[in-house]
Formats: sequence, structure tokens, C-alpha cells
Amino acid sequence: MTIKIGVVTFPGTLDDRDAQRAVRIAGAEAVPLWHADANLHKVDAVVLPGGFSYGDYLRCGAIAAQAPVTAEIVKAANGGLPVLGICNGFQVLVEAHLLPGGLIRNEKQHFICRDQRLRVENVNTPWTNQFTQNEEITIPLKNGEGGYIANPETLKRLEGEGLVAFRYLDSNPNGSMNDIAGLRNERGNVVGLMPHPEHAVEPGFGPDSSVAMKSGIDGLKFFTSVINSLVNA
Repeated sequence: MTIKIGVVTFPGTLDDRDAQRAVRIAGAEAVPLWHADANLHKVDAVVLPGGFSYGDYLRCGAIAAQAPVTAEIVKAANGGLPVLGICNGFQVLVEAHLLPGGLIRNEKQHFICRDQRLRVENVNTPWTNQFTQNEEITIPLKNGEGGYIANPETLKRLEGEGLVAFRYLDSNPNGSMNDIAGLRNERGNVVGLMPHPEHAVEPGFGPDSSVAMKSGIDGLKFFTSVINSLVNA
């Protein structure tokens, strides 16, 4: 069984090739999806990668949320298709109302690029089932508008219903409320996070770990998780 995972490219996307490589390393086929193409080409899951879609004009992800491919992703996600939004992809998911809240300029007004420790808060999604509950992982973070915000009622619902997928550890890099680094939707098939798992999938190119420099591959489990979910569906 060949699992096909679509990776979307918008004008300004930077990390589509990295996401495609992560998909292939995990053992699936990466299918490029173009922003103007209202066709998902029968993929089994979709990744919205990081970058600066449409130059981050208006708000980050706001224009990309109106793209033809996004309309198809919204329909498919509402039907259960696994969708992962990474950094700018998370912003697109929020702007497309697949995930609640908003993402604003980092608290200290600086672009941040560093390896970031996270705690896995929810393993009941197609993208997180290979993790253990409360597992601590390290994957790269790089963003300027990663501050997660939501009104008190939304925050209460997210916490009460277990919809926080990842939380920042050690320090909050961008002022996100409740240290939220990533979310899932109620159904569990849509996950968004600001850090970049696709940059931690191959020894020699990931974060430093206790084993060796650049050996961290915690991000690989995102992609093996969705493959595992689809194979065993």
C-alpha cells in the first residue's frame, strides 16, 4: 500500500522541499500540490509547510486561506482527511477556521530561530500517535509571528477538551497564551504547530541531542504517525 501525502506550495513557501523529503524519509510518496490547483490528486493526507505565503501580506496565512487548494483542503479536512500545518501552515489553518484562535507578532518583536523543547500534550491524532503522552521532544523553531492568542472561552475549551497538542518547555519563545505551541481540532485529524518537525527527521541535520550533535530526529514521528494511522485505518 503506497501512502500519498500532499505538500502544498504557495508563492513564498520556503519549506515545501524539506516537508517532501520528510515524507519520503518516513516511507510515503510526496505529492506536490500547487496553490492555484483545486485538486488534491487523491492524496491520503496533506502538509501545509512553512514559509511566507504571499509575502505575509494582510496577515500571515490570510491570503493563502483563500487559495483554491485551501478550499479543497477545508472540505477534505471536514471529511476526515489528516492535515498538518507547520508554522505558516498553522497560520493558514487558523485563517481558514480549521483551528481556532489567532497568531500574532512575537512578544518581543523579533524573529526567533532556535531548537525548541516541547511537551507532547495529545497523542490521539494521526500526526502524534507514535509519541507517548507527555513525551519531551526537541525540534527547530523559526518564526516572527508565532504568538498564539484566543479569547478566554476558547482557551477554556481548548484546555478542557484536551485540544492542546504541544506546549513549549523551558521558556515561551513568542508569548503564546498558556505556552501553546500546537493544537488539534475536535476530530483530531487536523494538527497545527509553530515549530518545524520536517527539520528534525535525519541524523546529521537535526537538533543537537544527548547522543551527538545534529542527531535529533524527533520530528520524524509526525510523519511515521500519519503513515501508521492510514495503514491501520
